[in-house]
Amino acid sequence: MHCPFCAHEETKVIDSRLSAEGQQVRRRRECLQCGERFTTFESAELVMPRIVKSDATREPFDEAKLRAGMLKALEKRPVSSEAVDAAVNHVCHRLRTLGEREVPARLVGELVMDELHKLDEVAYVRFASVYRSFQDVDAFREEIDRLRHRRPRSLEDVQLGLWSQPEDGGRKK
Repeated sequence: MHCPFCAHEETKVIDSRLSAEGQQVRRRRECLQCGERFTTFESAELVMPRIVKSDATREPFDEAKLRAGMLKALEKRPVSSEAVDAAVNHVCHRLRTLGEREVPARLVGELVMDELHKLDEVAYVRFASVYRSFQDVDAFREEIDRLRHRRPRSLEDVQLGLWSQPEDGGRKK
């Protein structure tokens, strides 16, 4: 690191601390020539892949665009902002761990649908309807049928079903 005061090439680190909630390292440095002290910040450079759209154009990954699309699907749904942040972070993490320089937009859409499916089924169907360009009600019905078959019944669903059944099997006494 060059000294910002005298441009000497050698400095020593006096102190290092985590900052920005552990996302950066703050370092106090001292120039070995002039003795001046200064602060630097170090953070990991995480390169996101470029997105290849269906028309073969390429654009940089845009986390804000990803978040906006998910929020649109989740509009007026009972999902916390923390859950949305976690889903966005999970999609970004999965894209980074692919290790690819470019990924098809279709893959990003599928990752988003996976996350929305976990968060809220209505938001999932909303997103899928736009993403897959549903043309009629039958397309919605097919997607909902797929969703029903994909979703394992929870113990709560089974218990609620039992609860709503009359004890005598519906026979009048």
